[in-house]
Amino acid sequence: MEIHVVRPGETLYGIAGAYGVDPELLRLANGVPAGGALAVGQTLVVQQVQTFHIVQPGQTLSAVARLYGTGLRALYRNNYWLLGNPAIQPGQKLVIAYQGERLGGAFTNGYAYPFISRTDLSATLPYMTYMTPFTYGIDSQGGLLPLNDGQLLAEAERLGTAPLMHLSTLTEDDTFSSQRAVEVLTDAGRQQALMEQILAVIREKGYRGLDVDFEYIPAAQREAYAAFIRSLRERLAPMGLPVLVALAPKTRADQPGLLYEAHDYALLGAAADYVLLMTYEWGYTYGPPMAVAPLPNVRQVLDYAVTEIPREKIYLGIPNYGYDWPLPFRQGETKARSISNQEAVAIAVAQGAEIQFDETDQSPWFQYTRQGTVHVVWFEDARSMSAKLRLIPEYGLHGAGYWNLMRPYPQGWTLLNALFNVADL
Repeated sequence: MEIHVVRPGETLYGIAGAYGVDPELLRLANGVPAGGALAVGQTLVVQQVQTFHIVQPGQTLSAVARLYGTGLRALYRNNYWLLGNPAIQPGQKLVIAYQGERLGGAFTNGYAYPFISRTDLSATLPYMTYMTPFTYGIDSQGGLLPLNDGQLLAEAERLGTAPLMHLSTLTEDDTFSSQRAVEVLTDAGRQQALMEQILAVIREKGYRGLDVDFEYIPAAQREAYAAFIRSLRERLAPMGLPVLVALAPKTRADQPGLLYEAHDYALLGAAADYVLLMTYEWGYTYGPPMAVAPLPNVRQVLDYAVTEIPREKIYLGIPNYGYDWPLPFRQGETKARSISNQEAVAIAVAQGAEIQFDETDQSPWFQYTRQGTVHVVWFEDARSMSAKLRLIPEYGLHGAGYWNLMRPYPQGWTLLNALFNVADL
């Protein structure tokens, strides 16, 4: 696998010819539009095909998988353009295997809201070990707020992705509530009733584990939160189901702030089966323009985390989005627009902008002007994603947790598949 950075004057067909690869496969694997339009500085993941198959009349995708001794999920991962759909046509070219060694195996988890498009969900699920519908919140009485997760669970089952139930302190108003967290953590009866509801949902809907995300917890609840996670693990362990807990991105134990103080890495790392480090949102909606997940910042969090938590328990958080800021930035006034990585490239193409790459942060960015206003965009591409994903084997981590799956990103999944053997349960 190689990452090609588009130079001035290059075309998709010219790049494909230089590498000796099929231009249509190159286009589809990277989400390039049908016209082949490219931006200078854009990345393309280039893979050499080792084995391919031409579909014969009457063949099904399952029959092709059996013919080569592989699985449907592997075929979907090698052919993103199938979009998780088993329908194939005579004469269609399917990639059975690519050349090149992978870095090893990795577990993956991705988060999705119930309103995700069916196409985006189906296309992405084969790349995920787990999929986590977002979210079962907590109501004013300490019970579970319902979640319309039927479509997500049905597609996960069809495509062989294990679903994790997601529990958070999100309220009816879609805000994280410190008060509801405190009420659950300090009221034994309310906590016990909530756990019974969680277990009932898991049994009824076939969830394969639990992912807990309590944010903005007062520091006084630090030990109570860890005890709650430990109790959940004790209840789920006999069922063979893991408990994962999301952690704010800390760089030291005594890091101040409501987001950090009750997230005790040592206590929560011991209480849970796995943790997700939320290593993103340095660049955010109301903050100054910068990379969403600068590599030095991510490393700082990892360097601290592995001193408190066994490495093999850690999922590294990976952002699947970027931001577009109008300039000049004014604190308290400027609001960035969240965009997909795919949309970022489309803007660069439409505006004739040249994509730059910050070597320190290992993140792409560019500027453009629309209706007299200068904008700056920071997003993720194959280079920045590769830099972060390579931290998994470097640090000996369990895998990657993607926030989130709502936006299509063919190149990101192509890259993941090129670097790792995604774990299947």
